[in-house]
Amino acid sequence: MLTYIFPVITAAIIILIFLACPALKSAGLEGPEISARHCGRKDYIAMAVITLIYAAVAFFALGNNYSPQSFKQFSQSGDSVTVELDGGATISNIRYFAGLNSGNYSLQFSDDGVNYTDAGTLNQTYSDIFKWCDAELSQYDDSRVNYIRIIAGDNTYMGELAVYDESGTKMSLDRLKFGSDAARLFDEQELVPEGMTYMNSSYFDEVYHARTALENIEGIYPYEVSHPPLGKLILSLGMRMFGVTPFGWRFMGTLFGVLMLPALYLFLKKMFGGISVPACGTVIFAFDFMHFVQTRIATIDTYAVFFTILMYLFMYLYVTSDRWKYLALSGVFFGIGAACKWTCLYAGAGLGVIWLAHWILKGRDFSWKAFIKNCLFCVVFFVVIPAAIYYASYYPYGAARGLSGPGMYFTKEYAGIVLDNQKFMFTYHNGVTATHPYSSRWYQWVLDIRPILYYLSYLPGDKVSSFGAWLNPMLCWGGLLAIFAMIYLALFRRDRRAGFILVGYLAQLVPWMFITRTTFEYHYFGCTIFLTMALCYIFQLMGREKARWKLPVYGFTGVSVGLFAMFYPALTGLAVPLWYADGFLRWLPTWPF
Repeated sequence: MLTYIFPVITAAIIILIFLACPALKSAGLEGPEISARHCGRKDYIAMAVITLIYAAVAFFALGNNYSPQSFKQFSQSGDSVTVELDGGATISNIRYFAGLNSGNYSLQFSDDGVNYTDAGTLNQTYSDIFKWCDAELSQYDDSRVNYIRIIAGDNTYMGELAVYDESGTKMSLDRLKFGSDAARLFDEQELVPEGMTYMNSSYFDEVYHARTALENIEGIYPYEVSHPPLGKLILSLGMRMFGVTPFGWRFMGTLFGVLMLPALYLFLKKMFGGISVPACGTVIFAFDFMHFVQTRIATIDTYAVFFTILMYLFMYLYVTSDRWKYLALSGVFFGIGAACKWTCLYAGAGLGVIWLAHWILKGRDFSWKAFIKNCLFCVVFFVVIPAAIYYASYYPYGAARGLSGPGMYFTKEYAGIVLDNQKFMFTYHNGVTATHPYSSRWYQWVLDIRPILYYLSYLPGDKVSSFGAWLNPMLCWGGLLAIFAMIYLALFRRDRRAGFILVGYLAQLVPWMFITRTTFEYHYFGCTIFLTMALCYIFQLMGREKARWKLPVYGFTGVSVGLFAMFYPALTGLAVPLWYADGFLRWLPTWPF
């Protein structure tokens, strides 16, 4: 029962803070347009402090910066390696690091090196890629073994192999004899861990995206082609710098999560002015659970959200200044975002609504000649250039098929690769209907009802290590109330800022209401941008009541950071006693921590 007190208290705090905003009734009366605000020295200091503090927290314990870097390639089915055990041993386990490609290995044991019997399998399915795995000794009778033979069932890569004796001790290299063909399986024995964790292995969709990033580096046609290429190309930069390691494949996402903060601060500064509102909004966004967890996993959602911030920032600057250079930049970042993930197309629809509303609301300043010119301008920067960016992003696909140089873009084969992938993606996403224990629908996202669990491990001593993705309740529930306030301001006070925020939020949410495929809480990530903006608008309205401004705004921000600290174990996998998880972290029965 203690656990359920926390959501009640949190909801009460949010309601009390909103009751401290009587200025809502008079909002919008001072005029719909807001002039752009310019950053000063204090803004840059605030921006830098928030960004650096968050970066230190985000990069801490991100993942091991070491993993096997040399791989033994089994080039075809039937390829094998044999290892002799000096003096023989009873085998308790064989641990291995799964590399590229999927397929299984047959495991055979022998006492004379001539006659072998099946002992089990070493699985390397698509979900095992870049993980430390243990063999399944399903056919082994615990007899003494002198020889081990591993036979590949397909073209696969293995990074390292460790053999454990009857006491569970890893056998040293001086007890293992093998040929040069197996040398790469035993050249990094110091990297073999005690077991698989998120710190040394991939998890969730990292098995797809980190794999694709390495395939792009190695010039291999990718296994995962259900999303456009650019996000995985960005992800691969971290692997080029830090190797095929958890830190390497998570680095770029975390970096972009950090870079979101100065971009968002600038956006909030332009929209609301001052220092306190942008600073508080950036802090709330920085320490939102979804932002923290989702940017620390090697998936492509981070890049889509980052470029959504930029495309809406420049659209806002355009509608408040009518400078076409900002419209052009909005279109360019839309194109980059769409080449990372199709969800940016939803964001682009919101941009179109805002652009059209801007022209409609010009009133007497409207000019058909200027409108037509602007339409043609948008065709270039929101259609032609994004299409070119999207088309060019398939370069590694063409290179993997033997094409080379800029000339590949003008070949029928390259065009066919791009077109075929669009057909596959559309069909694939329509067909993702399989049930999942942590799937959820849009109406659950808006209330934080069903987080997605990424990792769970029960540990000795009644401890648990787990983490998942969902929103900080302060942002989720408070932001939802703020969105309702935006509806009121946009419809009844004709407030254009509120309308801008509302359109951005709905563009990220409404499409999911009609999508029947399996969906998850992380699909709500893009909405957190506009939940934050809606809250900041409420904060600015509170600022009209000078005497009552600091406590609710700083209090809201402080509680948000406090909840981040409270839930830190469930955001990072930090092991905690079960009583803490059950008594403090499972606020709702559907929260799996």
